[in-house]
Amino acid sequence: MTMPADPPETRYRLPLFPLPVVLLPGAPLPLHIFEPRYREMLEDCLDSDRRFGLIYHDRDRRGPFLCEEGSIGCIAEIGEHRELSDGRALIVVTGVERFRIVDGIESDSQYFEGLVTPYGDTTELPDELLASRRRESIELFHHVLDTLSERPDQLPELQPDRETSFLLAQTIGVDPSWHQRLLELRDEQARLTELDRVFRAALD
Repeated sequence: MTMPADPPETRYRLPLFPLPVVLLPGAPLPLHIFEPRYREMLEDCLDSDRRFGLIYHDRDRRGPFLCEEGSIGCIAEIGEHRELSDGRALIVVTGVERFRIVDGIESDSQYFEGLVTPYGDTTELPDELLASRRRESIELFHHVLDTLSERPDQLPELQPDRETSFLLAQTIGVDPSWHQRLLELRDEQARLTELDRVFRAALD
């Protein structure tokens, strides 16, 4: 009996922007674009689908960015965009979905480009169990909010029938390497467990 072949891996070309910050799916992020190569990247993105890949990279810790195979990032979609008189730009992007670098691409562009593939979750619970698990984390998050003297002005809209872990993670100000580890987890239940640990520590 012949087993069906695995579906071919989808690959596509993507401009890459390495920064010492982590963009999470669903999260907004303001950016100041001033380097000439990223001005070029921004112009090219605005002329196409308004998307590029943001990759967490701390040059002080890891040295030059080398477009390493296997690195995980998040697609950034450009929303607000304001050009300044000197050529710089202020933009706000929103995280869309995760990707994995398959290979770097040499091109005539000044900015980095990579061949990437989608990077989604590999484990899933039945919808009703996952919704119940999300409710637990949402409830714990609200317990933390109740201990604060002032609630944050803007909070993500949390619904148990939708992906919740990345929305909750936006609210936690920690070292970006923690957010990166969360971004790389391919199981929402595992991400919620990591978040719950932080919330419980805040309540202790």
